[in-house]
Amino acid sequence: MMVPKAIVNAKDVTPVTMEEVAYRLTAALVKVVSNKGAPGPDGQTVGELREQWSQVCPKLSADLLAGRYRPGVIRRANIPKAGGGQRGLGIPNVVDRVVCEAVRQVLEPVFEPTFHPSSHGFRPGRSCHTAIEEASGHLEDGYGWVVDIDLEKFFDRVCHQRLMSRLAQRVGDRRLLVLIGRLLKAKIVLPDGVVIANEEGVPQGSPLSPLLSNVVLDELDWELDRRGHRFVRYADDGNVYVKTERAGQRVMASLTTFIQGRLRLKINQAKSAVARPEDRHFLGFGLRLDPQTRAVEILLSQRTKRNAMQRIKQLTPRPWGGTLSSCILRINAWLRGWHQFFRIASPGEQFTLRALDAHIRRRLRAILLHHWKRRPTIVRNLIALGVKRRSAWQGVYQGCRSLWALSHIPQVDRALRPRFFTDRGLFSLVELHHRAHQEIVAPTHEQLALEWG
Repeated sequence: MMVPKAIVNAKDVTPVTMEEVAYRLTAALVKVVSNKGAPGPDGQTVGELREQWSQVCPKLSADLLAGRYRPGVIRRANIPKAGGGQRGLGIPNVVDRVVCEAVRQVLEPVFEPTFHPSSHGFRPGRSCHTAIEEASGHLEDGYGWVVDIDLEKFFDRVCHQRLMSRLAQRVGDRRLLVLIGRLLKAKIVLPDGVVIANEEGVPQGSPLSPLLSNVVLDELDWELDRRGHRFVRYADDGNVYVKTERAGQRVMASLTTFIQGRLRLKINQAKSAVARPEDRHFLGFGLRLDPQTRAVEILLSQRTKRNAMQRIKQLTPRPWGGTLSSCILRINAWLRGWHQFFRIASPGEQFTLRALDAHIRRRLRAILLHHWKRRPTIVRNLIALGVKRRSAWQGVYQGCRSLWALSHIPQVDRALRPRFFTDRGLFSLVELHHRAHQEIVAPTHEQLALEWG
């Protein structure tokens, strides 16, 4: 098992000073513009700030160096979580995002080399794939039980005092520490317009938040290392691997005491558990050790399968008002992104992928039937697609079937066979997966932007 080393170039390590932050403002603007993103509470877009940058930059730089800069309020937006519920996203003003990005560019070269090798979230050269690769190695070494720790509302509960204390160990410029403190304590505008103070947490949506979350949890990583545990962490998702269930229970009890007492964070007892890795959802996957071959199978978790089915339903509404081709284009865009992330699943998951392909085709058949509307029209189109006249009439008019029920009768399946949709450009997950496993031998380590639940 190869765990990627921290990427650091001694020439890139910069002084941790406010002057360096001011120097990097333009580079930070380029990064923020490339990320696009929604406007903050002031309504300014990234394009508007870019056009005004020649006037904004000198004043912003002078305010930072003189200590006059004050961040604006943060807009709170609630977005649905894939697993249910809502996640609060903090959207700062664009100019504040530029400042946060400049601070990140200064801090990251200092902190990144010291992060634990088993931390994979929001780090250069690492991804969910490298985390799964390391976790697979622990199973191969005989660590067949996992202590799955779920931190409850981690980003909302980060203790500012402890975070600032850790930053102060390496940041000597007091002006920069004061700036970070102000960014952390920026007030929040709720969706109903109420403005509230922010006494704890780091806003999800700020370019600086991922780095600060790693600074906070790095203390946990090295505590696990000191105790000799095998573990993998991606952001606030952490798994500790042990050899027996009893050992897992002991680890869970001791880590609960450490996390809640020392880090002042809270463990979600309902979502945390000691279990077999194939029964848990880690970054969208489950892991299973084959007892015969001793090889680790990378499985799609049950939550991933449910989320995929739900997303397919959202993309293929039966009252689709557009053309079939436009719907297929929408599905293909999602299929490309979804499979790009889940391509490391073992070949044995072909059965699941085949079921997803079949469900997509049935949803598209239902859309076509809805377009055809009347049963005589459905019969005529089925006959035109090669179904025998008698069979078409019998299939469509037998019983009081809904359009959804008709979408899976033999006559419709035969007329709108898989080749019908393939000829119109629909991708196949089975085919994508087959090609992916022919082209790659091991998971790549590129950084991916993750969206799953």
